[in-house]
Amino acid sequence: MASERSGAGDPVRTLELLWRLPGGRGPRRGPRPALSIDAVVASASELADAEGLDAVTMRRVAAALGVAPMTLYTYVPGKAELLDLMLDAAYAQLTRADTAGQPWRRRLTAVAAENRAMFEAHPWAAEISTVRPPLGPGQLAKYEHELAALNGLGLDDVTMDAALTYLLGFVQAWARASADATSLRPAGATDDEQWWAATAPVLERMFDPARYPLAARVGSAAGAAHGAAYGPEHAYEFGLARVLDGLGALIEER
Repeated sequence: MASERSGAGDPVRTLELLWRLPGGRGPRRGPRPALSIDAVVASASELADAEGLDAVTMRRVAAALGVAPMTLYTYVPGKAELLDLMLDAAYAQLTRADTAGQPWRRRLTAVAAENRAMFEAHPWAAEISTVRPPLGPGQLAKYEHELAALNGLGLDDVTMDAALTYLLGFVQAWARASADATSLRPAGATDDEQWWAATAPVLERMFDPARYPLAARVGSAAGAAHGAAYGPEHAYEFGLARVLDGLGALIEER
């Protein structure tokens, strides 16, 4: 399960902040504000990029900006609202390729690649559940752009939304697995091949190929192909092709 989720804060205050409405502009009395919501979001995102979501606390963000923690609360009520702002900012910065007129598989491949690039730039974004989307300008612009890749294929509106969710769900799940493969690499191992080489003598004493013939054969073949038990690049290419095949069957049916 995702450790964080969007839409966990005050919904009205969050929308005011996302759309920079008057109620979400920060302090309205006293001296001119020294910061801006954009500066707070940028600082929090940089912290998350470098150290992960757990590092993003109001105290750490305030320290990075050189202000007291209580000052930060005049701009953002708390971490829940801040996460929505961070996620929407990442969506707004998403590169959006113009694939108009191209075959649908190429359009959806581009959508997947755009989301992959975002998760690779901001791995923390893949950890956030978006069952309640942030509904900011970045998210809505992203949604509009991605739906265009499915428009005109004979799918009804509900099916278009479901097809996009299916595609993006695959990319997000892949991004989490890819990040795990990197972060969980054993300490001191420069790559997975070294780790497997170190564990091989023990496995040879314990593992009986005659008892697990399929596991021995298939595992060996996959390990040799990827140099590890899991190959992120192969998993992405294979999985995306299967997702597109499934959507192709749906499109042909409609």
